[in-house]
Amino acid sequence: HPDLARPDALAPFFSTWRVGTPERQRQTVDAIARTWERRPWPAEDLRGYHVYTGHDGSTLLHHSQWASEQAYEAFVKTHRQERVDEIDTAVPGIERLGLGRYRRYRSTRPEGPAAAVVPGCIVIVEVEFEGSDPDRRRAWVDAVFEALQSEPNPRPGGLSAHFHLSTDGTRVLNYAEWESAQAHIDALAAPGDGVGSSTSQWERVQSWPGLKSSTVNRYDHVLGLVPR
Repeated sequence: HPDLARPDALAPFFSTWRVGTPERQRQTVDAIARTWERRPWPAEDLRGYHVYTGHDGSTLLHHSQWASEQAYEAFVKTHRQERVDEIDTAVPGIERLGLGRYRRYRSTRPEGPAAAVVPGCIVIVEVEFEGSDPDRRRAWVDAVFEALQSEPNPRPGGLSAHFHLSTDGTRVLNYAEWESAQAHIDALAAPGDGVGSSTSQWERVQSWPGLKSSTVNRYDHVLGLVPR
């Protein structure tokens, strides 16, 4: 699993591929592993590359940690296409849904025994805002932290949350680690809207001016590639 808060990963990227079926998910992950492991690590400034299978049985999430956007652009010019071609040959018909460029803003980290728990499920929450307003997005994340800190009934099973701001100014992505998918399902089923109780702090978060939409998806971490 990646360390989302590592200080030398200043340019995290997230993208989604739609492959269609659980079988094609497995085939694509195998193709990615073969394609990458048979080649030298492509760039010193690539800290890690991670792949996740969506619980929808159709999608793959990709998360790469770069030292800078410039390092990623250099990779695109020299190494990316040969990898894409080999993967597409092994699994034709992959639909690439776009690349999101982010900067990590704030994180919660587990303490005590929870710090040693390996996440059993990754939950990605994507929130879109109207227009480009970085200050509004930071203020919204700060409000989420206030709601979390004042939560009267903390949901069991949540390990960490890492909030990222998109470089285009329109989105927030929360990479949340949970003990299990069932723990997250139970948290959503508890009283309240989402994983929070019906408090004024959470109501403020949910009715934030300019908040356009949000999506929640669960994933399993299935491939972690790091430099040797």
